[in-house]
Amino acid sequence: MPEQLSFDLPGKAALGREDFFVAPSNALAVAMVENSARWSSGKLILSGPEGAGKTHLAHVWAAQTNARIVPATALAEADIAELAEGPVCVEDIPALAGQHGPQEALFHLHNLILANGHTLLLTGQGTPRHWGLTLPDLQSRMEGTQSVTLEPPDDLLLSALLAKLFADRQIAPKPDLIPYLVKRMERSFAAAQSVVDRLDHASLSKGRPLTRRLAADVLGPADKTA
Repeated sequence: MPEQLSFDLPGKAALGREDFFVAPSNALAVAMVENSARWSSGKLILSGPEGAGKTHLAHVWAAQTNARIVPATALAEADIAELAEGPVCVEDIPALAGQHGPQEALFHLHNLILANGHTLLLTGQGTPRHWGLTLPDLQSRMEGTQSVTLEPPDDLLLSALLAKLFADRQIAPKPDLIPYLVKRMERSFAAAQSVVDRLDHASLSKGRPLTRRLAADVLGPADKTA
């Protein structure tokens, strides 16, 4: 049977608090983000691997605090004084590695926000010492910022993440598919995104429902008794 044409239309991610599944591996990060009144010096670094939910939690926090979310790389062109008039989340600080202008902008934003009595949420992978920041004053402020990490997913969180990724694409997999995937796949957020992408594409191109049999064909030799 010839493969059907498929169109990789991205699903719309659900970013509300009710859409964020709390599990032991992320409970501390969720609690910290939701209690910005307790942040030391009014700022917090939220770190974690790609796909861990940093952007989702940033949107949850922004909705609660009426904060603005800004990509770190957009700071060089931003009106820093205007941004500092309220709480702000700056996403993906490691993207500023080697970029002097945006780093200076973040340094001034950091100081103005705190001077104005507002809160600042910063996101990135790893720790500040590995972010490649070259502005010493900014580096010292990042290293002095309280941080919390989204840990790798356990079975419960990985199952919920797969279910959400499928739901974002308006896909309803067979009930036994997610437990099957959890037992076979790499235990990471990025792997979950990749698996859902591959299964969605295969289902569309081959005109087949999302089942364990399709997953076995896509992921490699395995139990095909589905």
